Parts: sequence; C-alpha cells; structure tokens
Amino acid sequence: MMRKVQQFLAMPGWQKRVFIQAWCLLGWVRLAILTTSFKHLARNLEHHKQPPPAVPLSEGQQRMAHIIGRLVASAAKYTPWDSLCLAQVLVVQRLLARRGIAGQFYLGVRRGCEATDDPTGLFAHAWLQCGPYIVNGAAGHEAFTVVSAFSWRGAHG
Repeated sequence: MMRKVQQFLAMPGWQKRVFIQAWCLLGWVRLAILTTSFKHLARNLEHHKQPPPAVPLSEGQQRMAHIIGRLVASAAKYTPWDSLCLAQVLVVQRLLARRGIAGQFYLGVRRGCEATDDPTGLFAHAWLQCGPYIVNGAAGHEAFTVVSAFSWRGAHG
C-alpha cells in the first residue's frame, strides 16, 4: 500500500487532480447507471449503427487521451463500489470531451464462458477509442460484437 501512495505522490499535480476527479466521477456515474436510463447518460453523444471512423488527433491529444484512460482505470481499482467498463468509459469520455478531445466508444456483447447473472448467457463490455488507439477497456475487446457505437467531437458533454 505504501508503494501505491508513493506512486500517487510522485505523479505530476495535474495527474493527481485528474485521478481524484476520476474517482469522484466514477461514483457519480455508478449512481447514474443505477438510477437513470442509458439514453439519458448518452444524450450528448452521437449514436451510430456502424462503428464511426476514427477522428484524427494530434500527438498531444493522443498522449493526453492515453494518460486519462490509464488514470481512470487506476482510480477504478480504488473505489468501494463497482467501477466496471461502462462506468470507466463514461468517465473517460467526459474528461476527454472537457479537454476538446474527440473519440468514440463501443458497446459489445458475446456469449461467454465468464460467469454472468444474465440468463441469456450474454456478457457485455465497453471500450473507448481515440484516434487509432483504444485508451480504456482494450483487454479482450476483440472477442465482442459491437452492438452500439457512440462518438463526440470534443465539445463539452
């Protein structure tokens, strides 16, 4: 635990702020997922029937997207509530949109060997992409069939 505290303290100040902001937003988004419809959560996003083309980003924007995706995933490990892929993706999306960084995220399903409470045996996953890179939820995403895709142009959302 002490090593984790030291790693946090060694982060640049802006990354500490993003980590704390992400941790708080993960709680807010978790509550929103439990109490509101997904349609309401995604109201500021453009919905696509087919995966949208990746929006080109500058090297700086791509680097920022990668760091934010990593910080949100790290913050999710320390929440006392479930902060699974959908919550993480929604938080990363909001943090990127506030910084004017465009991207898209995907919702996918597959029949899985993982334990699931769903009687259909379906397992769901969400991942977020900026430019050509997946910045959150990359692990295992290729095993899922995309059922919905959402994008934003980097405006506040």
